[in-house]
Amino acid sequence: MTFKVLISDKIFEEGIKLLEEKGYQVTRAWDTPKSELPKIIADYDVLIVRSATKVKGELLDNAKKLKVIGRAGEGLDNIDFKKVNSLGIALVNTPHVSYMSVAELTIGHLLALARGIVQGTISLREGKWEKEKLIGTEVNGKTIGIIGCGYIGKTVERLAISLGMKVLGVEECVYDRFVPLAEMLPQADFITIHVPLTPHTKHMISTKEFNMMKDGVMLIDCSRGGVVDQEALYQALVSGKVKGAALDVFEDEPPKNSKLLTLTNVIATPHVGAQTYEAQLKASVQIAKRVIEALEKTP
Repeated sequence: MTFKVLISDKIFEEGIKLLEEKGYQVTRAWDTPKSELPKIIADYDVLIVRSATKVKGELLDNAKKLKVIGRAGEGLDNIDFKKVNSLGIALVNTPHVSYMSVAELTIGHLLALARGIVQGTISLREGKWEKEKLIGTEVNGKTIGIIGCGYIGKTVERLAISLGMKVLGVEECVYDRFVPLAEMLPQADFITIHVPLTPHTKHMISTKEFNMMKDGVMLIDCSRGGVVDQEALYQALVSGKVKGAALDVFEDEPPKNSKLLTLTNVIATPHVGAQTYEAQLKASVQIAKRVIEALEKTP
């Protein structure tokens, strides 16, 4: 039997080659408007996505032949997995392939906040020499609070320790000690977040939590948009409670008219935590292998 595979978000050709070598008919549809996917999904046995395609609603309603959904990445917040399970569709993903890429970006954001790297670049391009204004802070000896200590959080911990930082983790995984969130927040000079977006974690950092933080704290969020209440973050940044924030994720992506992006004490990247050559190569190969495994188990 020849399986038909629809790839709606771009993955590397190395993964596609594995699928084609199995004799599968692969459609590269990442340039197809997402609104058109429900109209064509009925012909396919497999759907492979990253984060851009929302596997919900009409798309699933029309997926009459779908046997396997492959998510090239770890997070599943763009997939209605309860409905997927109820339809008997196998769901596979690629956990842990991007942990180093996300951890390295986190440390990059941390150092950029501490030393004003982005503002320094912008001011130089404007013809300014703001050496006296850009007084930074050393991260050595400072305390970093890590919320979520899976593969990414543990790697951030290891990198932070190599920079001479003290670590407080809100999960039992750190070298220094494990503490509850309420105990960590007032102690940390930097806070970084590495949890998935679930009903439990949505807006887990909001006004109450910001009020508990040390004055002048710096926040890094390379997790998922929605874990941090971004309106509450805006107010904390304007008031000076939070000295600076570095964001790789937003509640709406891409962000439209975001107030956060009007602030000079915010630096940001467009959800590129896993966007390295190494991570994407591993994700494309692994998702192809997992889709093949799932199909071979299909009766």
